Amino acid sequence: MKFIENTSIDPHYNLAFEEYVFKNLDFNEEFVLLWRNGPSIIVGKNQNTVEEINMEYVKENNINVVRRVTGGGAVYHDLGNLNFSFIAKADSSEKIDFKTYNVPIIKALEKIGVNCELSGRNDLVIDGKKFSGIAQSIIKGRVLNHGTLLFDSKLETLSKALNVKRDKIESKGVKSVASRVTNIKPYVEDDIDVLEFKQVLLNNIFDYFNQPVETYELTDDDRKNIQKMVDERYGTWEWNYGRSPKFNYKGYNRFAGGCVEARLQVENGLIENCKIFGDFFGKGEIKDLEEKLQGIKYDIEEVNIALKDVSIDEYLGRVTKEEFLQCLFS
Repeated sequence: MKFIENTSIDPHYNLAFEEYVFKNLDFNEEFVLLWRNGPSIIVGKNQNTVEEINMEYVKENNINVVRRVTGGGAVYHDLGNLNFSFIAKADSSEKIDFKTYNVPIIKALEKIGVNCELSGRNDLVIDGKKFSGIAQSIIKGRVLNHGTLLFDSKLETLSKALNVKRDKIESKGVKSVASRVTNIKPYVEDDIDVLEFKQVLLNNIFDYFNQPVETYELTDDDRKNIQKMVDERYGTWEWNYGRSPKFNYKGYNRFAGGCVEARLQVENGLIENCKIFGDFFGKGEIKDLEEKLQGIKYDIEEVNIALKDVSIDEYLGRVTKEEFLQCLFS
């Protein structure tokens, strides 16, 4: 395993940097990244951006909004938050597996006096309060496991910037986003800042793997290719905002495997356009599932036939075909 230093705080560059390492550097090597963003909201790959954020507040406070390549929900980043990324070989099953890849983080935090656990699908919590949201992607035998670590973030800004759907809050029996999250710093035994925390975490992660910290340096070509990704994707409106279609049907439901929202444009009884949003975790490209429904009669039996040989879990993770149909015909 090798560590790649990245001191940038630009979320457009940082997400391009992470994807570049994931998809382009030596597939026989494993990498760990620890990085920070300036104030920003990072939305999940399959989410409808405009419905996940408080647009007015985001604009007034110059908060960046960037889409990532993994599923899951929107998260807030600032300089009090530390992000971690593990890039490694996937196991033979190639199933989304949060537990395996986050044990090193849990163990590292325990060494500095923070007792935490993995909760639900993809959260790390202290005393029942979330301080880390984790997401994952698997491509061609390689896994990207990454997450946030709220160390000393501005939680009030977080709660105002994220326009979280009410069911996420009410289903957990609390009244506000702020009451569900916490920073790590109050639980750390020593009085350290976020950069000191980064170094402690790095050392403990490599200790967990019984390795000295070894670094990898990007080449000039690597940096040029990362900037190209910023220019062509991560810095564009089309990538960060442009997935919302015209529609005349909207279905939404929340299941154990995540929330799913379907938007359909139905003309003359046929599905002309389909967009699927949510915080589910699947490894397939959601646009492939969307395309399978285009041109199909808007009828539950016809749609069921169209999806007969489709593995829904490939695209929606733990959301079943029956649950997906509920969203299309609720």
